[in-house]
Order: sequence, then structure tokens, then C-alpha cells
Amino acid sequence: MTTDWPYPFWIAHRGAGKLAPENTLAAFRLGAQHGWRMFECDAKLSADGVPFLLHDSTLERTTSGQGTAGDLAWSTLAQLDSGSWHSRAYVGEPIPTLENAARWCLANGHFLDIEIKPTPGEEERTGQVVAQLAARLWAQASTPPLLTSFRPESLLGAVKAAPQLPRGLLLDTLWDDWSDYAQQLQCAAVVCQHALWDAALVARVKAMGMRCLSYTVNDESTAERLISLGTDGIVSDRVDLFVPG
Repeated sequence: MTTDWPYPFWIAHRGAGKLAPENTLAAFRLGAQHGWRMFECDAKLSADGVPFLLHDSTLERTTSGQGTAGDLAWSTLAQLDSGSWHSRAYVGEPIPTLENAARWCLANGHFLDIEIKPTPGEEERTGQVVAQLAARLWAQASTPPLLTSFRPESLLGAVKAAPQLPRGLLLDTLWDDWSDYAQQLQCAAVVCQHALWDAALVARVKAMGMRCLSYTVNDESTAERLISLGTDGIVSDRVDLFVPG
């Protein structure tokens, strides 16, 4: 578990929220232009094992491709347009590899929250490959990335591959035994859908020695509630609304 928490409070969701095509370097650059220093992205594996950035299991919503992304080789995925669905300004924007995104963050002194978003059936392997890559790329960096996932199997893969990297369990509901899994996986943080947090849950998580993060917070009143509860981080689309400290 991480007692020394090195990360900024504000985390830009998928790079720049909805202002640029999600999970692209264009989004990261735009988020940085708004003053954000930490970015969240989604990582999964190509058919030949290359970690790349994409939220959905399928390609249709955010790329020019079709079908299950994890069924395609990286050489095919690299040719897809990941920007034109958003707006004309981003026509031709490619899908980045996780290594592309990592090197951009490292070169610019930014922090990264990597959500391990496996293709179904690839949960543990995706966690292992993502963690191995992250451990190699950040080997000389002072602050490693935070590895998060809704899937305990993916976090288990990360533990096996790079136990030194901090982990966070993502929760959209407080399902049975979530706290046991968070402890067994030696998580540094619990990352909840923001409405789940109340004073009792914050106290419980902090008593476990973990930090309290929230997603996806896009209005000031919700952010103020979470700040008053003493939570430790907020993931937001609104890089144009909140001013990160």
C-alpha cells in the first residue's frame, strides 16, 4: 500500500474528457493545455499482445474499425482513425499504444492512471502485460503510474508481474467482498463511482490504509461534496471547468 501519495488531486478522464477524442494523444495534449497534470486512460491488448488505448471492447463507437478490438493485430489497429467520430479537427488521429502515451507523460512530467480494461477472457493476462510494460517504462521515474481496474483478475495479474506498482480497485457498486479483494490485492486506493462515497465509507477505506478516489465528477457541487468528505482524488471530464491545483 502507498502511504506517501504522490499524485495530483485532479485527474483528466481519458485525456481531456469530451473536449477531444478520448484515449488519444490529442486529448492528453489538450488536457495539459488546460493545466492538468494527471491523466486517466484505458488499456487493453491487441491480438499480438501490444497494449493500446481504447475504452470499449468493440471498435465502432470511437474508431473507423469494426468488431472486437482485441481480435486484431496492432498493425491493423494502428491504421484506424480514432478522431473523426469526435469532430473534423481530429480526422486521422491514431489509436496510441500505451507506450506512446507513457513516453509522452514521462517526457512532460505528467502522471498516469492506467485503467486495465481487458477484452473479456483476457483479464489476468492484460494485467500482467500492462504492469510489465509500466514497470519497464517507469523504471527510472520517481512516480510510477497508478494501475486501476474493475476486474480483480486484472489487478492480480498486475501484482504477479510488478508488485511494486500501486494499484486501485474500481467500484461501480459496493459488491460483496470488495474490501477483502482490495486488501488481498494490496491496493493503494479504492476508486468509486462518486455517489457511493459517504463519511462512513471514506473512514472505512482510510482505516484500511488506502486512498479514496472518485469518478466521473463533472459538476462543482459534487466535487465540493467529495472534497468536504476528505477524499483524495477526482477523475473528471471537465478539464475546462475545474482548475487543478
